[in-house]
Amino acid sequence: MLIQPSITIAGRRISAGDAPYIIAELSANHNGKLETALKIIEAAKAAGADAVKLQTYTADTITLDCNNEDFQIRGGLWDGRTLYELYQQAHMPWEWHESLFAYARKLGITIFSSPFDNTAVDLLETLGAPAYKIASFEAIDLPLIKYVASTGKPMIISTGMADSEEIQEAIDTAREGGCKELAILHCVSGYPAPAADYNLRTIPDMIDRFGLVTGLSDHTLDNTTAITSVALGASLIEKHFTLDRSGGGPDDSFSLEPKELEALCKDSKTAWSALGVVDYGRKSSEQENAQFRRSLYVVKNIQKGELFTTDNIKSIRPGYGLAPKHYWSVVGKRAKCDIAPGTPLRQTVIEPSA
Repeated sequence: MLIQPSITIAGRRISAGDAPYIIAELSANHNGKLETALKIIEAAKAAGADAVKLQTYTADTITLDCNNEDFQIRGGLWDGRTLYELYQQAHMPWEWHESLFAYARKLGITIFSSPFDNTAVDLLETLGAPAYKIASFEAIDLPLIKYVASTGKPMIISTGMADSEEIQEAIDTAREGGCKELAILHCVSGYPAPAADYNLRTIPDMIDRFGLVTGLSDHTLDNTTAITSVALGASLIEKHFTLDRSGGGPDDSFSLEPKELEALCKDSKTAWSALGVVDYGRKSSEQENAQFRRSLYVVKNIQKGELFTTDNIKSIRPGYGLAPKHYWSVVGKRAKCDIAPGTPLRQTVIEPSA
């Protein structure tokens, strides 16, 4: 019997045999206010998310304060800004982390983060982070992956922009570094990303190819892609989450709002529940309706000894008579007794063949 791959984060088992694990990505949606970040955690818990995820970096740990063309953003949501300007606005102040971790634990929702350099890992270790996420842009940063792996904590690697060889390199590095519980996320690093770019049939291929718990990091604007991924084997779903999509922050415009996250938590679990197991048997909800299937009934008066014909028996609802598959074997046989119309046809009223 094939053993399903699994990981466990803060006591919650994650595998294809468990309901999808929903991660609310707080990202830059705090918009510079600790109070907003706390409210997002509270809203994620209320919506039913399993975890809330931060991003731990500063502008100086992720890029350079440089105006060279290489550091200019051209096109997209952040057109015209430098990388340093963007990350200076978007970063989660490190001094907030302790309060955010404490508040999440008070509410009973798991909290962890994506570190973007070794010093971020060191900070998160002091806070007892139960797991780590490697962002898609860092999936090729093998030294960072190795350092995260050295913590021995579960790791989730997002694979946006990475080809199969790069994904395998990241996995091998994580394993060599000591990571024993590893998951990967299929991802398209567009903000937002069109559903047509997702090619969700990649998910079962990833499961077969890499043999890991596999999920989806979804940057589309609604829940359809995420819920569909569950039917293809996604065990984790990560979506950006905000209190207000029109809030004006770097990531607000492609994030879910509370009611949408609540719907994702509910509908993804319904989709997973509907998958069930291979089962051709009659289901509990069908039992009472079985009586309304078709069966053979007498539709005209039949005298004892008279032949059953295509005129005096018929396949109709309800289902108290012989199954319709017996129709042709009954036609031409004789009745044992008088039979009135509306009588279910059973073997007890049919003369056996000579």
